[in-house]
Amino acid sequence: MIISAIRQKLFGGKENLSVTIEKQLMDVKEMLLSGTNFDLDKFLSLNIEDSNEYISSFKGFSVENIELMAECISQICFSDNSSVSKKYLEKALQLYEFCNLKSKTYSLEREKNIETIKNAL
Repeated sequence: MIISAIRQKLFGGKENLSVTIEKQLMDVKEMLLSGTNFDLDKFLSLNIEDSNEYISSFKGFSVENIELMAECISQICFSDNSSVSKKYLEKALQLYEFCNLKSKTYSLEREKNIETIKNAL
């Protein structure tokens, strides 16, 4: 529900067109931290193995929820070519790949999103 609320706030209306990418990322960080105690900055600083372990430690972070978070992060960063955005896109890609490891079903949509991020990087 928290991730859905974040997506709705950031992408749900046209009133946020002038909001900067930095502001959107700060909003995501704050909402994740206050709603789920998920520290996005900490997650970004971890290597792949530690990141997967960190995200697995949260109850309610199902494959679908992790995929939503990856989609949210990548949507924010696609319009920006800064090194910060690349870091977030790399983590979004990592989240999608983690979903592939954990999910028992193949997702064409997930694979499309992975390919889109790889092309952006």
